[in-house]
Amino acid sequence: MKALTDITDPTSVRKPRNWADHYLIRYLKDERDLPFLHLTGKITFILIPLSVLLYLPFISGWVWWAIAAAQFLINHIFFKGPFGLMLHCTSHRPLFNNPYKWLNHYLPWVITPFFGQTPETYFSHHIGMHHPENNQEEDDSSTMAYQRDSFRHFLRYFADFLFTGLVGLTSYLNRKKRRKLARRALVGELSYFALCLGLLFVNWQATVVVFILPFFISRFIMMLGNWTQHAFVDAKQPGNPYKNAITCINIKYNHKCWNDGYHIAHHERPSMHWTEYPTYFQETLPTYAQNKSLIFEGIGYPTIFYRLMTRQYDKLASDVVNVNGVFRDQQEVIALLRQRTQPILTTPKPSDLAVPAKLNY
Repeated sequence: MKALTDITDPTSVRKPRNWADHYLIRYLKDERDLPFLHLTGKITFILIPLSVLLYLPFISGWVWWAIAAAQFLINHIFFKGPFGLMLHCTSHRPLFNNPYKWLNHYLPWVITPFFGQTPETYFSHHIGMHHPENNQEEDDSSTMAYQRDSFRHFLRYFADFLFTGLVGLTSYLNRKKRRKLARRALVGELSYFALCLGLLFVNWQATVVVFILPFFISRFIMMLGNWTQHAFVDAKQPGNPYKNAITCINIKYNHKCWNDGYHIAHHERPSMHWTEYPTYFQETLPTYAQNKSLIFEGIGYPTIFYRLMTRQYDKLASDVVNVNGVFRDQQEVIALLRQRTQPILTTPKPSDLAVPAKLNY
């Protein structure tokens, strides 16, 4: 176990530096989102041109393969994480203000396909289902029914999402009378598949690199992330975000991916700006202690997932923060970790369910 130390995760962004920054913030709902415009610009002027080059008929041989390697590495090493969490943040808090709100379609319809994400599906799933259901039974991406330290169960979870995710999502949204979101998800998914099918006849190698491989990689990473974020669930209170999610503090990932480690606070306050989570976390520490919430310091989701799959509970426990001395010793932490990874097959009582988050659409 660890004692709580000073928080080093970002709580602000740099001020506008030049005339271009001051010009750009006029379009934003919140000037703290200026880094999102910088990232969007880099993707637009680096990743997209590299992708287009792969379709040009006069580029072939080793030059084509060099560009393909560069495009793939830049996409998945440098941009995928920050972009995915930027999409997450802008799903909860629209990027552009009302006079320019049509620009909010640029990310889901122009940028997301290059990362293997189908337009509108992420928003419809995350805002329309995941947050209102809060990892409960009606959440099609719920982890509750699985043994969450089993790789075999994770593969089943991933396969269920990959092959039946759209059916489950649209069925849920129609059942809840969120038909607008269901249509958006269906149109986005079918548009992406139609795009891929058409481009396969233009240049199948480029289409595999630019769109098809990223599709499978993105869905795997999203499911790995959600699995890890909701790997430890209290069977008695599965709807309590302090007992069905985790928090990761003081990691480089939070600097790169907009404080995504603060998942407990995010489920409690989904519309809070990402820079506010570290401060809010410190202000609500007594609630974390009261619920024996799982806070990890110095490790992120990939490390937690690996230790879960290899059942290294001693190493997991060694990086848990012991807030206000709530845990007697490391053995108690290990026991709690094991207990919260067990499948939950019974229907939670209504009193145990979290209050659905307000939909943002």
